[in-house]
Amino acid sequence: MRTDFFDFDLPPERIALRPARPRDAARLLVVRPGIPLEDRVVRDLPDLLRPGDQLVVNDTRVIPASLHGRRIGRGPETAIAANLVKRLDGSRWVAFVKPGKRLAVGDMVRFGDEGKVCFLGQLDAAVEAKEESGEVTLAFSFHGPVLDQAIAERGDMPLPPYIAARRAPDDEDRTDYQTLFAHDEGSVAAPTAGLHFTDELVARLNARGIGLHTVTLHVGPGTFLPVKSDNIEEHQMHAEYGMVSEATANRLNEARRAGGRIVAVGSTSLRLLESAADDSGAIRPFAGETSIFITPGYAFRAVDAMLTNFHLPRSTLFMLVAAFSGLDTMKAAYAYAVGTGYRFYSYGDACLLLRS
Repeated sequence: MRTDFFDFDLPPERIALRPARPRDAARLLVVRPGIPLEDRVVRDLPDLLRPGDQLVVNDTRVIPASLHGRRIGRGPETAIAANLVKRLDGSRWVAFVKPGKRLAVGDMVRFGDEGKVCFLGQLDAAVEAKEESGEVTLAFSFHGPVLDQAIAERGDMPLPPYIAARRAPDDEDRTDYQTLFAHDEGSVAAPTAGLHFTDELVARLNARGIGLHTVTLHVGPGTFLPVKSDNIEEHQMHAEYGMVSEATANRLNEARRAGGRIVAVGSTSLRLLESAADDSGAIRPFAGETSIFITPGYAFRAVDAMLTNFHLPRSTLFMLVAAFSGLDTMKAAYAYAVGTGYRFYSYGDACLLLRS
């Protein structure tokens, strides 16, 4: 299938630079098959679902993975920006760096200024390996929890490029770009559908008899990568680590057998649940990497409904929602959203996709 089938007009001013406040005040577009679109707000979610339905959220925690430093020890110092991508062990990370051409294997990069805690000193990293794809392996001078603290002190939240290009990350992003459910550190991007939840909304869902369960998928930078090939079949998804516990799988299967719907909160939860499901649709315990790429024609096995943000043109995320609700349906919904002022992507509004 051609990538340009998933293109649409998105004016830059429709991309949100800050979230709604309070979080559950974001607008919500309800998309049902064969029924006119409905304008609601996220706090209406309990009224749009049924008792017995089960929400599944991603409890990954975003690390402040955007680092700025300088190359030292070889010629003039050169400014270097690094976005951490994947932890290899206690002291080594894979990262995307700019400008990559200014670094060679063996170079040393010093990040940030002096730490907020005196014993940390400077945060240095040696370039251990460099790939043609632009990824480098950084071997840091600290290890384990001390390294985590040093990164937290010096790093910024890794805002998506379309936000970071228009404003710098700040202290507000340290809370705004983290969900209510954030627990296990490991993501370099937020599971953004979860950003809309508040304690009050969770309490109202519970009072309505709607379950809420957590799974973990550590979101990688692949969520931001455009599809550069002309045909979507040629696009390669990055693998991400996920985990569904046996207890969660059992509770979801029991609820579904009783007539409840599985409602994925975001594309990350959906992709993980579909990776964990067997051919019958039963969800199995899962721990490992998934690179599942969901496009039109995919037969969904585990998920019955989906809460998700509005995604960018030609993105794998828009391809996923087109697979879930139909390409023509989602193009019409997105055209309506653009025309009526919905806010797009990470800090934007949401849509609830309900299938037959």
